[in-house]
Amino acid sequence: MLKKIFVLFVSIVLLLGCNKEIKKFESEKFLFGTYIRITVYDSDEKLARESMEKAFEEIARIDQKFNSKVPESVIGRLNSSENKSVKLDEEGKYLFNEVNKMYELSNKKYDITIEPLLKTWGFGEVAKLSVPTFEEIKKVQEVIDFSKVKIEGDNLIIESPVKSIDTGSFLKGYAVQKAKEKLEEKGIKSAFITSISSIDVIGTKPENKPWRIGVQNPQAPDQILGVVELNNESMGVSGDYQTYVEIDGKRYHHILDKTTGYPISDKKMVLVICDNAFIADMYSTAFFTMPIEKIISYAEKDQKMKVLVVDKEMRIFKSKNLEFFEK
Repeated sequence: MLKKIFVLFVSIVLLLGCNKEIKKFESEKFLFGTYIRITVYDSDEKLARESMEKAFEEIARIDQKFNSKVPESVIGRLNSSENKSVKLDEEGKYLFNEVNKMYELSNKKYDITIEPLLKTWGFGEVAKLSVPTFEEIKKVQEVIDFSKVKIEGDNLIIESPVKSIDTGSFLKGYAVQKAKEKLEEKGIKSAFITSISSIDVIGTKPENKPWRIGVQNPQAPDQILGVVELNNESMGVSGDYQTYVEIDGKRYHHILDKTTGYPISDKKMVLVICDNAFIADMYSTAFFTMPIEKIISYAEKDQKMKVLVVDKEMRIFKSKNLEFFEK
């Protein structure tokens, strides 16, 4: 009899333990010049909130360590130094080796030394009210060349005539990826991280439901073009509607072709889904610089990658493995 009561007691305890209510916890902070939001589903509020705080601390660490907009960061110091050299640790070497892969993949059009051209168009602290002249573009093109950025031993070096590096096309995605890793280290099984252009998820939503992500319509960003589903995947998006300047009533977006000096005009959006937010972020920008047929061809050779491209006529191209639910 005593044995039966003990077994019954253990069964009740196990049943109660299995039925802990899964709750939704959210937190948002302003980092990388934008709002980053983390959503966690868990039964333990303390664990959820501690995990989100650790994730935000990791994002802030990367922002302060590498962001080219932060003067005291590794890249901020490199850009402002006279000898254009700075010490680089293993994390930094990993970042720039991956950037170099994207540079080669894009036939050298994905180039993070493009900052002088961005500034010429007014994508900087000083607004510009006129389209750059041919002479202005030609002059800054002379200082854009990622092949002049080299890792020598423990140093990152910029060779003349290149003057600076811009981390805007990849660092936020890397920070989101590292934040995901911090959540996973704490034992979180279901989470969503978004910085608008870079998204990462852990597992699925409660009840094993996929994360359904609304994709902005690049022609009308307040509307949804369609929906994609993520299951423990990452997503990067680059679009002509995200950042732009308006000159004489016409919009000019920030994804520039370094060979022409002008905004790339054949696409409106590139969306990439893979297993790493850092890689997805870089691919979305690198692909934007490439012909559409090459993008799809490349993506379909990698079963872990899914791609969607919207061209200037609002036609949709996608890899065969991407399920896209149009609205």
